[in-house]
Amino acid sequence: MELGLVGLGKMGGNMRERIRRAGHTVLGYDRNPDVSDVHSLEELVGKLKGPRVIWVMVPAGAATQSTIDELAALLSPGDIVVDGGNSRWTDDERHAVELGIKGIGFVDCGVSGGVWGLENGYALMYGGDADHVAKVQPIFDALKPEGDFGSVHAGKVGAGHFAKMVHNGIEYAMMQAYAEGWELLEKVDSVTDVREVFRSWQEGTVIRSWLLDLAVNALDDDEHLDKLRGFAADSGEGRWTVEAAIDNAVPLPAITASLFARFASRQDDSPQMKMIAALRNQFGGHAVENKK
Repeated sequence: MELGLVGLGKMGGNMRERIRRAGHTVLGYDRNPDVSDVHSLEELVGKLKGPRVIWVMVPAGAATQSTIDELAALLSPGDIVVDGGNSRWTDDERHAVELGIKGIGFVDCGVSGGVWGLENGYALMYGGDADHVAKVQPIFDALKPEGDFGSVHAGKVGAGHFAKMVHNGIEYAMMQAYAEGWELLEKVDSVTDVREVFRSWQEGTVIRSWLLDLAVNALDDDEHLDKLRGFAADSGEGRWTVEAAIDNAVPLPAITASLFARFASRQDDSPQMKMIAALRNQFGGHAVENKK
């Protein structure tokens, strides 16, 4: 099968290689000419035989929108566009309508696997019409992990990215739980080897997971994480998960708390804690610490 792949960054570049290893032909385009197979989207479309499948792997939002707009002007009825970035599911619904007017199919696909995906495969969650999904299926099969799982047609357009969004929300909460447990273990004097405690959990415990394995890898590199600053960004999907929970009246206390913990990590001096300290001093005479 032939595939056009737009976006050859950390994920896209490795995905191109994995698909090629499965025996498919991939032409890739990226703004970086050093990694591109072609010089433009127009050249990419022109070199593929119809009906074409173009997989877009660029940042969500404006970059994805502009790429899809350009492809809409270049593609023909019967072609398919796959958005494999981290787009919001509501954008998928709009893109499907915009492309559908021109007879171009649209499939959204949440992709998980990060830098490990080339060797281990990518977990895929995709949404769209069954006929459109079927045309892309050989590529899904090439990217997914070996075995019976790791790939799912989650539902109609938007379902793939919605499922990936919830996946990332769960990931936020799991990482936060490991982080809180690690900090508490580091705090007490009685536990003298926190790293080995984490390592011991990798076998036979109910909290063993790939994230735990990665935590142990990180502690092997830097036992007390002294080299790192306590700052964590968020990609936006945690926020979208919480917003969707509000829209659907679904309680997500763990995921919501993990998102807010990331916001707290960006404050060198918490304004909220200033007020807490001031109030404790006012009603109880508790000591406060002044800036030096």
